[in-house]
Amino acid sequence: MSLDSESPSSPSSSRDWFFPSPSFIHSPQSPNYPRKFSTIPRHPRHSPPNWKPPRKSTFPAVSSSDIASYSYPKYGSLRRRVDFTQRSEKTPKQQGDDPVLEQKRDVSKAVSGEKTAVGEIGIRVLGQRVKIRWQMTFSLAILITAFGSLVHKNFSLHNQVIDLQDQISSMNLKFQACNMLDPLDTISISQESDHLSSKGLKILALTISIALLSVPIFLFKYVDYISKLRSSDNSSEKVSLNKQLEYRVDVILSVHPYAKPLALLIATLLLICLGGLALFGVTDDSLADCLWLSWTYVADSGNHANSEGMGPRLVSVSISFGGMLIFAMMLGLVSDAISEKLDSLRKGRSEVVEQNHTLVLGWSDKLGSLLNQLAIANESLGGGTVVVMGERDKEEMELDIAKMEFDFRGTSVICRSGSPLILADLKKVSVSKARAIVVLAEDGNADQSDARALRTVLSLTGVKEGLRGHIVVELSDLDNEVLVKLVGGELVETVVAHDVIGRLMIQCARQPGLAQIWEDILGFENCEFYIKRWPQLDGMQFEDVLISFPDAIPCGVKVASRGGKIILNPEDSYILQEGDEVLVIAEDDDTYAPSTLPTVNGASFMHIARPARKPQKILLCGWRRDVDDMIVVQRESLPRDFIVPKLMEKILLCGWRRDMEDMIMVLDAFLAPGSELWMFNEVVESERERKLDEGGLDLSRLVNIQLVHREGNAVIRRHLESLPLESFDSILILADESVEDSAIQADSRSLATLLLIRDIQAKRLPYREAMVTRGQRGSFSRGSWIGEMQQASDRSVIISEILDPRTKNLLSMSKISDYVLSNELVSMALAMVAEDRQINDVLEELFAEEGNELHIRLAELYLHEGEELSFYEILLRARQRREIVIGYRLVNAERAVINPPAKNERRRWSVKDVFMVITEKE
Repeated sequence: MSLDSESPSSPSSSRDWFFPSPSFIHSPQSPNYPRKFSTIPRHPRHSPPNWKPPRKSTFPAVSSSDIASYSYPKYGSLRRRVDFTQRSEKTPKQQGDDPVLEQKRDVSKAVSGEKTAVGEIGIRVLGQRVKIRWQMTFSLAILITAFGSLVHKNFSLHNQVIDLQDQISSMNLKFQACNMLDPLDTISISQESDHLSSKGLKILALTISIALLSVPIFLFKYVDYISKLRSSDNSSEKVSLNKQLEYRVDVILSVHPYAKPLALLIATLLLICLGGLALFGVTDDSLADCLWLSWTYVADSGNHANSEGMGPRLVSVSISFGGMLIFAMMLGLVSDAISEKLDSLRKGRSEVVEQNHTLVLGWSDKLGSLLNQLAIANESLGGGTVVVMGERDKEEMELDIAKMEFDFRGTSVICRSGSPLILADLKKVSVSKARAIVVLAEDGNADQSDARALRTVLSLTGVKEGLRGHIVVELSDLDNEVLVKLVGGELVETVVAHDVIGRLMIQCARQPGLAQIWEDILGFENCEFYIKRWPQLDGMQFEDVLISFPDAIPCGVKVASRGGKIILNPEDSYILQEGDEVLVIAEDDDTYAPSTLPTVNGASFMHIARPARKPQKILLCGWRRDVDDMIVVQRESLPRDFIVPKLMEKILLCGWRRDMEDMIMVLDAFLAPGSELWMFNEVVESERERKLDEGGLDLSRLVNIQLVHREGNAVIRRHLESLPLESFDSILILADESVEDSAIQADSRSLATLLLIRDIQAKRLPYREAMVTRGQRGSFSRGSWIGEMQQASDRSVIISEILDPRTKNLLSMSKISDYVLSNELVSMALAMVAEDRQINDVLEELFAEEGNELHIRLAELYLHEGEELSFYEILLRARQRREIVIGYRLVNAERAVINPPAKNERRRWSVKDVFMVITEKE
């Protein structure tokens, strides 16, 4: 076939060929449109003499990539313009009209059929609702159909352009083979085709962006219309659609923490995509460049100032306005997130990432003393970590702790706000990794405080990860101890504050000066109890173990064969077995270690001063220079056989406590038969008997004491003057139950009662001209009130229950009363049990009615006047009565020395000195 027959537009003459070759050249001089068209003349060799430029015709745009895909590889750059108007006589719109009309008819028939069915049923309201919904559905279907038709039309035109480009490529190849096509014409045709193809894509992009922007408007209108329709129907109980959507959005934003930033991210991406499509439709840039330009408009609203033309400026302003809104929302979210984080840190809501720390749950007046003792205990380790969680603001707790006047010694205190009854708050303070957990009793009602402690123990036992450490619970009432131990099991150690203080007051009333000994033993500032295993002591008798520690005093053995039971003051003949641990009193856990048995003049103590409980025959083999000293020491080891007599006592209790029945039972066990216990308070006698009976006290079972009831106010002088104050051996001033919630008020009442009692005693007792103890008490003039009170204090002992440490300092300076610092001693006991739970068994035995206890003994029980002995010799002499000497106080000293140094050094003693011993209860 010839070329003439292949070209549909070729003329009849074989020489006069007309090639439609309009060329499009970019003209930068056109301000309104980026390109303008110009006709490029044909090559003179190929132009006929009568040739004229053909008229310009347009056709849909075709991209260069599509043309290249259909071109021959060698002649891929050649293109030819072809008139294809005849092939597009039937448009896609005409092809799609019939389905649309048919769909309309189907919808109309469905609507009419629905109406007929509703009319037959007779429910007019339902018909109207269905009609409205079908109308809205029909409108939405028309909109979708129109949009789909438009998109289908564009894609159909695009496919036709691809087919025509394929034909053009094949024709260009043939013309190029005949050297009859100018390359310049081919470039012009390619540029025109690229421009028309790009123009079609830009129109499509602009249409899609406008359609996507209009979709939310239609959705909002539809939701609002449905909501109004539901609200107008009174018989319907359905919630409006807009309220349901608002609820769902609120749930998503409140439940999912990352919903807000995710929504902001999606909105930003949509704005960039829609803006990029719109820019692609109104500018000549590529889609990638338009997307990048849209991002710059969103990120910086000032970038749109360089836009030219109405369309680009309108689109850029719209994108910049949306970017400002997104930036404002992002700034609000970031600001809220930072504020929330700082607020959580300020209020103590952040998680504590610690392990092997001490956790304190609750807040009370005892916290200051407890933190001080824990800081002293951790000093040898270079400091530790104490976490405090209370139902208070973190700032308030940190401010109160900062006001405490003591050195933390490297221990860091971390405060968190939360409730110990909530597992989430417990996990926040790493409760499963704590080595000890201390539950403080709340100030106020004892039953409510113990109930809360019980619930706290239940919460602690419910931790899924389990607890690494033990729980130390402070209780206010002894009756609740059994229930707490039942719930906590082996994890719980209890310290009953009122019971401990009551027993300490009774012991200190019977033995003046014992309060200071307990302060030294319970606190970590001086010496305290430690339990440790020493394998080198296995097989050694306990009497030899007593003198094996130069820097500690052994007090008992933790027997492994009896399940770890601690035996205080065991028999001398007990032999330490494998696994046994030794209980000692030492300054710190790393300051003592066993050594070889001490010697004097080359001889071992166990050959010199070992006490003999029955007549023995001793054989001395050999001769020594000091054999006479050895015999003397053995003969003089027992100064005299002395038994402490039990005398009748007369004791006065001022005030009322909730555990009064427990104190009465302890006194009945300690005092000698025929003793009197006077009770002076504002509670009427009948009410006292009822409370004592409810507490489980049977008055008929009291053996050693007789109760004497007196009613009155302990801060009114005339009420106190009705009592024989000068005849009492001991007076116990209790923190009254009515004012125990306020430490300052309770201490003020106790201090006023103390001063009144001392003044009344001083007026009734004759003043002694020569005061033996004036030098040690201080120099006061004759007749001064403080001197008279000190004289009265020689005749009777007054024990005051003090809650505030500041009141303690006042009483210590005046020296008119022995005292018991309630909160501080309880805090010391809690700290010791928190450091080592085994110590709780030791304290319980020392406070109980049976077993061993602390006593103050006169020196005349162990030595003669002016005798020179070492502390080890006195220790071994005391073993004749199965006592363990733990310290002494010289006659001219103000404080006792516990675990004295240089135990092997001899010194001269006085019979007026006193020794502190652990012995069985008398």
